[in-house]
Amino acid sequence: MSYAIIGFGKIGQALAKAFARNGIEVSIATRRDPDSFAAAAAAIGPTIIPKTLAEAVKADIIFLAVRFESHPEVAKALPDWKGKTIIDAMNTQASLEELGGLPSSALVAKVFNGARLVKGFNHLVASVLAQDPAVQGGRRVVFLASDVDGATADVGALAQKLGFAPIKLGSLSEGGMLVQARGNTWGQLIFKDLVKFD
Repeated sequence: MSYAIIGFGKIGQALAKAFARNGIEVSIATRRDPDSFAAAAAAIGPTIIPKTLAEAVKADIIFLAVRFESHPEVAKALPDWKGKTIIDAMNTQASLEELGGLPSSALVAKVFNGARLVKGFNHLVASVLAQDPAVQGGRRVVFLASDVDGATADVGALAQKLGFAPIKLGSLSEGGMLVQARGNTWGQLIFKDLVKFD
């Protein structure tokens, strides 16, 4: 299984730190030349590999950590996303009305034609996501929502490898709404930092 993070802002770097902590190789890409962020990647760890967007999208599981407005541009990197699992780690301030009454991840799923889309890793602020998820004998929770059962299981397995405790919230229309930052109304679980004790 190969992994990539598209976007190398605060969330992208926080995700990269989780991979580095566990010695797992991950490609990182932006729409810029990889040389422009190679030093920042090297500072995080040797398993963080800068690549072009065209190279990074060859990965099996891909985190979307770009600004929400930029995701349609990223989607153009492949004509068809069949066989790919996309983790939507983005948040948008757009209101439900602006999103046509849909969770933002449902719009992302339409743009990434053929992909298995999972909403996840977006409910934590970057500074918390960047921390070691092992907390006082427990593990920091990440919420996952998807309309594809197998995809949630695969992303849940990755979350566990990264040290997190995945909790499945159901479909995008149900669970996706619980972790959506939208306008003046916040999903009930957005930015809640929870720890699970086994």
